[in-house]
Amino acid sequence: MTKLALIAGAGGLPAALVAALPDRPLICALDGFAPAGLTPDQSFRVERLAVFLRWLEDQGVSEVCFAGAVQRPRLDPALFDPATATMVPRLLAAMGQGDDATLREVLAIFAEHGFALKGVTDIAPHLVPGAGVYAGAVTPQTEKDAARAEAIVAALGAVDVGQGCVVAGGLCLAVETLPGTDAMLGFVAQIPASLRPAKGLFYKAPKPGQDRRIDLPVLGVQTVRNAAAAGLGGIIWQAGGVICLDLPAMQQEAEALGLFLWAR
Repeated sequence: MTKLALIAGAGGLPAALVAALPDRPLICALDGFAPAGLTPDQSFRVERLAVFLRWLEDQGVSEVCFAGAVQRPRLDPALFDPATATMVPRLLAAMGQGDDATLREVLAIFAEHGFALKGVTDIAPHLVPGAGVYAGAVTPQTEKDAARAEAIVAALGAVDVGQGCVVAGGLCLAVETLPGTDAMLGFVAQIPASLRPAKGLFYKAPKPGQDRRIDLPVLGVQTVRNAAAAGLGGIIWQAGGVICLDLPAMQQEAEALGLFLWAR
C-alpha cells in the first residue's frame, strides 16, 4: 500500500490538495514556510535533510508530492548532520545554476532514497484546467498579445528567470522575477496610461523543459483581483500547465470585474 507525504510550502495550494484527496497525506513543511490552513505533522530543515528522509522511511512513506511556495532558506553550517553534509556540494552547485536546477537536484535526492515523485496533475488533475475560455471573450488583439507573451515567457524560462509577463498592444510592460506575480502586477498598476496602448493581459506558463511534478505556476482569486487592480483586461495561462486553486471562484470574480480568463 502506498503512503503519500505532502512536502508543503506556504500558500493555499497544500490545503487545496489535501481537500481533493480521499485520504489525508502526511503533511511535512520546510521550517519557516508553513502552509495556510494546515497543521504539519512534521517540520524539517535543509541542514537535516538526511535525517528527515530517514524519518519519512520510518513512517512507511513511498510517495511524495511537493506543493506550495518556498524561498531559498538561509543555511546554518552548525546544524548539518554528517549525512546531509555530503549532499551540500551538489546542492550548492545546483543553487548556483538557478531555481530549476535546485529543484531538479532535490527531486533527484528524494528519488535516490526510493521515493516516487507525484505531481499535482497526478493526484488532483482537476486543479490544472484544460484548454478553454472560462470567462469573458477573446479578441484578435488578445490572441496577438498572447502569442507575444508566450514568446517572452519562453525566453525568460530558458534562463530560469520567471513564469509570467504582462503584454499590452504588443508591448511588454513587465516580466516576473524573484519577487513574484503580486509584485509584478503591483508594478504594472503604477505604469501611467500614456505608456499603455491597450488594457493588456497577464500571461503565465511553466518554463520550457520544466519538470512538471514540481513548481507549476499557480493562479487564484487574488490573482484575478490583482490583475483587475493593475488595469488589465484578463489572464491567460498555458492549458494543462498551470494550477488554478479555485477555478469556479476565479470565474465568478473575473465576470464581476469584467476580465477574461483563457487557458490557451
